[in-house]
Amino acid sequence: MKIYTKTGDEGQTSLLGGSRVPKHHLRIETYGTVDELNSFLGLLRDQLKDEDQVKQIIRIQEQLFTIGSHLATEPGKNNIKLPEVHPEEVDYLEESIDQMNEVLPEMRNFVLPGGHPAVSTCHVVRCVCRRAERLTVHLSEEAEVNPLILKYLNRLSDFLFVLSRKITLDVGATEIPWKPSR
Repeated sequence: MKIYTKTGDEGQTSLLGGSRVPKHHLRIETYGTVDELNSFLGLLRDQLKDEDQVKQIIRIQEQLFTIGSHLATEPGKNNIKLPEVHPEEVDYLEESIDQMNEVLPEMRNFVLPGGHPAVSTCHVVRCVCRRAERLTVHLSEEAEVNPLILKYLNRLSDFLFVLSRKITLDVGATEIPWKPSR
């Protein structure tokens, strides 16, 4: 299979279902950002030492491929067999957040991103996740989007924030609280 098709040379691409749309179409921007999120998660995963965290990231990456396939599908094309988005994946994120929070110090302030390359990367991933969520919300205002996708992306950004704090603890970095200037 050739990786290049030459069908996008004039700024159009195909949705799953066959429709051609401009490459700047909101749907393309949305699933492209989910793909970007997945790639940044891979970068984060490559920096982690904790095998459980690595497994968590792989599970999330797999879920993001599922989400991407739903976002890439032409509306109304119900005959395309896609992997399902399961509510248990949202539950998994919530349980993971709760487990990490059990060992983290209470948060009294916002924290400045940074302190270690893995922590900084995790914050970048969180920001890309928020952008993916915003774009998905925008898309949902124009076309039908499975509400579980919105819920998952929202919870994933929470997970990534808590994971950044957990990585900070694990690597012995210092969490710097944000103190507004007067």
